[in-house]
Amino acid sequence: MVNRGSHGSGGLFSGRFHARKLTPSVITFYTIIMFAFSIFFFLFYARNVTLDQDPRRPLLSRQSNPHQVPELHAHYAKQLWDSPFNHSLHQCVEPTTKYKAAKGFDRYLTVRSNGGLNQMRTGISDMVAVAHMMNATLVIPQLDKRSFWKDSSVFSDIFDEIHFIESLKGDIRIVNELPKNLEGIPRARKHFTSWAGVGYYTDLTRLWSDYQVIHVAKSDSRLANNDLPLDIQRLRCRAMYQALQFSPPIENLGKRLVDRLRTHGGRYIALHLRYEKDMLSFTGCAYGLTDAESEELRILRENTNYWKVKKINSTEQRIGGFCPLTPKEVGIFLRALGYPPSTPIYIAAGEIYGGNTLLSELSSRFPNLIFKESLATPEELKDFTNHASQSAALDYIICVESDVFVPSYSGNMARAVEGHRRFLGHRKTINPDRKGLVGIFDKLETGVLEEGRELSHMVQRLHKNRQGAPRKRHGSLPGVKGRARFRTEESFYENPYPECICGSISKLQIT
Repeated sequence: MVNRGSHGSGGLFSGRFHARKLTPSVITFYTIIMFAFSIFFFLFYARNVTLDQDPRRPLLSRQSNPHQVPELHAHYAKQLWDSPFNHSLHQCVEPTTKYKAAKGFDRYLTVRSNGGLNQMRTGISDMVAVAHMMNATLVIPQLDKRSFWKDSSVFSDIFDEIHFIESLKGDIRIVNELPKNLEGIPRARKHFTSWAGVGYYTDLTRLWSDYQVIHVAKSDSRLANNDLPLDIQRLRCRAMYQALQFSPPIENLGKRLVDRLRTHGGRYIALHLRYEKDMLSFTGCAYGLTDAESEELRILRENTNYWKVKKINSTEQRIGGFCPLTPKEVGIFLRALGYPPSTPIYIAAGEIYGGNTLLSELSSRFPNLIFKESLATPEELKDFTNHASQSAALDYIICVESDVFVPSYSGNMARAVEGHRRFLGHRKTINPDRKGLVGIFDKLETGVLEEGRELSHMVQRLHKNRQGAPRKRHGSLPGVKGRARFRTEESFYENPYPECICGSISKLQIT
């Protein structure tokens, strides 16, 4: 009875089931239910997998192009790549209504620029302002051919000379060369004092009563960072950011290389890896180098006449934060900030001291390193061979246009690029706190700390306010007196706010 009843019951159910025909709408309803359940199950599973991962590590999605940076979740992408909020600040370089152009057509200022590319660029911009203050005609400056780089380039090789002259014709008169009748006359040869103000140059105008030509032996840091008239500061900005364009061959190739970088991976970091022989020798930084390498750097420093400081304590330099980060330290730093290993990183640098051995300590963490030589063809680069300043100009363009700029050392190029990026809208620039990082790196070296969540938290907290957000220019360090205080000020070209960047100051939080 039980078996028959059970069987009969099953037969009854089966009969009823087959007796009812399913309509198309019912079939569609059941299909939607099953699809929704599948989606829910997938999301629930993905959530469980995610919770097992490090929450501080960027979450990557799959990409069909292996060269592109994997897409980050919106929160991480914003944190890693977006520029800081600029408070609606904007460029302001136009002269005031009181401004008047210089009229000294019969007085000439000749200039010998000194240093590398960016030292010369800032110096030339200052000389434009000095020529205006001294009511003089500026002769196209001579570039440095005697520095460490021994670059034989002339002004028109690096800069667009015609544009430079035309762009500033409302400010000063600029000529290609001295008139022939003035080439042999006596000149006043001057070493202008460093970080001088308007009063200093006003006093020097007395020289015009005895000389028609004043020759300036050095151009770098000849003008104060602060306490200058607004029109003089804005003239410096017009010279630096508008008039001093690179020559067409440099400008065109630089833009092509940026386009290739974008095609290669979309967003990219430009890393100014200043781990080069001249910088290590100049700063006396020998951390992690062999005794033979340290001695080589010491000998170079001793034999370079225009480097005044010869005896340097390498350990003290590093503890004080005065040494460039090593390739390994840069790799640790960027990973701790959260950038994924696949991130394209353009290396703006000359020859890395230690070669591939030291560079491998960065490439092991970020294998997608890109150099000029891998972006451009040999034919495109042939005219840049043995012309370090022209090559540095390509790096400058690529760094200014990058999504993120990271300098391993605060040298002339790092300061110039940061200031230019601020001028263009406060593009993201991450300045490593080298002094603060020393203790962290030492803990890693001794095994007290390991790479991971704790390290990331420490590095990110240390650099929360070091990413290029708007702020006023820093003054001199506390306790520094006399003329020495000028050396500790933030460079005008590192941060041209507020003279050349305007907006509502009430909205700006100074950091």
